[in-house]
Amino acid sequence: MDISGGIKASLAGRYAAALFELAEENKQLDAVEDSLAKLKSALADSGEFATLTTSPLVGRSEAVAATKAVSESLSLDPLTTNFLGTLAENRRLAQLGPAIRAFSTIAAQYRGEANAEVISAHPLTDDQVTALKAKLKSLAGRDVNVDMNVDPSLLGGLVVRMGSRMIDGSLRTKLNTLASAMKG
Repeated sequence: MDISGGIKASLAGRYAAALFELAEENKQLDAVEDSLAKLKSALADSGEFATLTTSPLVGRSEAVAATKAVSESLSLDPLTTNFLGTLAENRRLAQLGPAIRAFSTIAAQYRGEANAEVISAHPLTDDQVTALKAKLKSLAGRDVNVDMNVDPSLLGGLVVRMGSRMIDGSLRTKLNTLASAMKG
């Protein structure tokens, strides 16, 4: 499979590409994707885990031990467990979030889909997500996987990132634009 050069140009992208190639070779794509989804949730929900991945004060051996414990508690598949351990061993845990996003993009390309990151001020209903997916599909010309995030600081509206495109329809941006225009 040809993975876009843009993804492989980043450190996280190289880690994600290596994981994807192993997962595809071992026919473990679904298991790895499930495990990465668990890790993504853990990063978002656990301040301690997020700190573990970004703190320069956490030593290599502590990071390796902690990632083993996280892998066991989240019941991660063996490939993802090894991937997490490799990141810890190489002191690259800060690349975990970007690597998860890059893996998702690679997997979507592999399936002939597109990925979109959607940030909303409030959680969207299932009907709203369905309508959004339909609209994004018409823009992209193919099925779109939507990664939903909530950021109350947007005040209202959505920010959508799909590939190199970004559509910012947030109330915060509109107010900032209006404020800049009023300053003259």
